[in-house]
Amino acid sequence: MDSSTDVSDYLGMLRRHWWVVLTLVLAGVGGAVLVTHVQPKVYKSATSVLVQPAGQDTNVVGGRTKGDINLDTEAQLVRSTAVAVGAAELLRAAPDELVHQVAVEVPANTAVLVVTFTAGDPQSAQAGSHAFAEAYLRNREESAKAELNAQITALNTKVKQLSRSLTQVNGRLADLSSSSPLRPNLESQRATMQNQLNSLSGKLNDLTTATVTGGKIISDARLPEAPIKPDPMLNLATGAMVGLLLGLGAALLRERLDRVVRAAADVTRRTRVPVLAELARGEEARLDGVLPAHGEGGRTFNRLRNEVVASLGPDDKVVVVAGASRGVASTLVAANLAAALARTGSDVVLVGAHLPDSVADAAPLASIFGVAPTPGLSDVLAGRVGLARAVQHAPRIPSLRVITNGGTASAAGLMQSQGLRDALDLLSARPGYVVIEAPATSSSADAQSLASLADAAIIAVELRRTRRPDVSDAAEQLRRVGTPLLGAVVVPRIAGVPPAPDPDPAPQRALSAAPTAVLELPADLTGEAVPAKEAAPVKEVVPVKEAIPAKEVVPAREGAPTGEATPAKEAAPAKEATTPKGRADLSSAGLSEVDLDASTAVIRLPPGLGPRR
Repeated sequence: MDSSTDVSDYLGMLRRHWWVVLTLVLAGVGGAVLVTHVQPKVYKSATSVLVQPAGQDTNVVGGRTKGDINLDTEAQLVRSTAVAVGAAELLRAAPDELVHQVAVEVPANTAVLVVTFTAGDPQSAQAGSHAFAEAYLRNREESAKAELNAQITALNTKVKQLSRSLTQVNGRLADLSSSSPLRPNLESQRATMQNQLNSLSGKLNDLTTATVTGGKIISDARLPEAPIKPDPMLNLATGAMVGLLLGLGAALLRERLDRVVRAAADVTRRTRVPVLAELARGEEARLDGVLPAHGEGGRTFNRLRNEVVASLGPDDKVVVVAGASRGVASTLVAANLAAALARTGSDVVLVGAHLPDSVADAAPLASIFGVAPTPGLSDVLAGRVGLARAVQHAPRIPSLRVITNGGTASAAGLMQSQGLRDALDLLSARPGYVVIEAPATSSSADAQSLASLADAAIIAVELRRTRRPDVSDAAEQLRRVGTPLLGAVVVPRIAGVPPAPDPDPAPQRALSAAPTAVLELPADLTGEAVPAKEAAPVKEVVPVKEAIPAKEVVPAREGAPTGEATPAKEAAPAKEATTPKGRADLSSAGLSEVDLDASTAVIRLPPGLGPRR
């Protein structure tokens, strides 16, 4: 995620991928439960031993405890081999295994050792702790007694030596006369030895009568009631934390790999395309009608209309709305933008050039505005009908006219034909605006072709369907043809397209009556030339879809005199004006003379395309 990511992006990531985080957290908790179930139980029991001075105990320099005993040294002695052997004799077990099960703690500012022992059952833990405490005290007592015995032996040896020396001095003094000069020196030696002997005898007496005790148990081991391992709460908390971390990592990875547009901020931040409007997620993306003008969605498109009008130049009229991905997002945006423009009183023509992606999505414009799905633009380009017949008034918006998509399979390749250019030229020559509903740039090259004929372009982005690379590619395609890109309109994901209404046998058209085509035939086909603007009897009268007998009168343009029809020898059915390949060339069929407000469309056919005699 880039440097512009803020807390709301992370919260949005959690909202989108919460199930991943929850799944891994539950997996972590489940793993903790499984570990707790299979982990062997461990019981712990403790014995407190008060250590007392015995023999020549002294505190070494630098010892952690103060007093006559260095408890740090004593704690190490508890786990010594000698003590382990003594405990093994009491427990009848191997000393090497017992050493790993015992631990010693020294509480601060005390002369107490806490001997703890862990085992797989409560009885073994209790017995092990007591055995090590007992073995330590025995070892300490034996060591003290051995040291005292060694001191007593050393003193006895010195006493014997002094006694022999004193005996010798006394013998020499007995042999000397009272006036001998050696007598004072011998008497001094005898006194010194006597004092030493008395001192040694006192010490020997003290050591002989001393009571040896290395300490005592002040708190014996108790039978543990519950195991210290496994700890269910600790395991569950650890499993949940590990699962949460894995879930957040997985959510972040999915977010990095996910290229679908999730919010409008993704369009601006990731594709550098400005967002003109965003339809609120709570607003229903309706395809059964335009959004209400006073609703939240209607106000959104009213603001979009103002921005579009402000961005267009004085002579700019044609706006193309192309989708960035498959779907009907461009249909929704184009329909509501056209409705917003028409609500200002401007004359607006909405051209449906987006052929549906499937049969289920057929005729979305017809569903929105309640007009007939056919004939439409594809029928005009295929030469089946004239442009005037394809234009329909939107029932609820008087100044809006709609040209639907038409047949689903009849306009393949015709979106790039000269006929489409002529039709758009004709529509843009009128006052007002032309809004083109174009297909997605990711699925068709028609969007780029339509954009080249427009004065401005808008990209429709559908949340949770459009991918960010599609938006960037759409913007690049539109820029390559030189069409100014106004920005993107973001809409929520559209669930589906409602079915198109049944064709009305007499739908409301842009024309007040059924249009009739007056074919001005060349002189080589009728035998005489008929002026285009004068009232004259005609030999052949052809309506838009079928031949009319020659005796009927064809309605003329408003203001022109009428006459009676000249009866013909036989009524010949008139054929539609088609090219040899079955398609009409709008550029050569006099499309520029089609008056969308008149009830009669006059099409001047070139020589060779009129009805045969």
